[in-house]
Amino acid sequence: MKTVVRRTAPLLLILALIAAVYFSGLYRYVSLDVLRERHQQLRDFVDAHFWTALALYVAAYALATTAAIPGALFLTLTGGFLFGTWIGGSVTAVAATAGAIFVYYAVRSVLGGWLRERAAHSGGTMARLRAGFDRNAFSYILTLRLIPVVPFVLINIAAGLAAVPIRAYAAATVIGILPATFIYSAVGASLGEVFDRGETPNLKLIFEPFVLFPLLGLAFLSLALPPIVRAIAGRKAPVL
Repeated sequence: MKTVVRRTAPLLLILALIAAVYFSGLYRYVSLDVLRERHQQLRDFVDAHFWTALALYVAAYALATTAAIPGALFLTLTGGFLFGTWIGGSVTAVAATAGAIFVYYAVRSVLGGWLRERAAHSGGTMARLRAGFDRNAFSYILTLRLIPVVPFVLINIAAGLAAVPIRAYAAATVIGILPATFIYSAVGASLGEVFDRGETPNLKLIFEPFVLFPLLGLAFLSLALPPIVRAIAGRKAPVL
């Protein structure tokens, strides 16, 4: 009985967290409008309680990743806005990886065996992901993280189903999300200019130099890095 409780606890915690977030309406605060309205209050809190604010941000981001709450980009921008490009980007990468690992363990411990067997015979995206993991888990996950054509949470679930080695999974995740994380954090760090003008960020923001150039850099990295990773791994590119 204790073994069953221990194995199912992570998944039950995730389900409870998802229910709490959606029924409480907390997800409604994940918006740039809220950030614009509260940006000075948040900055004042960070100035007065830096380490507490940093810990709260890491916890909130990890929980959002675990519960698969839409708005990861917004939270990353917020981290850059509050803590700057390098600190914000670094703690965001740590928090996102922690949340991803929790989901991985929950799926692997509770549903791994049963769903692994079903996925192996069902075909589709899950089967293709598992085939890629079997060929070279590290380079495959790294490529998926660099080019996010598959939702972040789906990769977490698929890796748990495939029982990917945790070291390869964690390393590929944190390395793979670093480029986009730091670029979006840099954009977030520049949002103060927009808020100081009394504006709310919109599509026109894309053409601001501090947004356009980082996005072009991200596009370049997304195209250039995966071939390099595959060349180093000496493997054929996975078919998504």
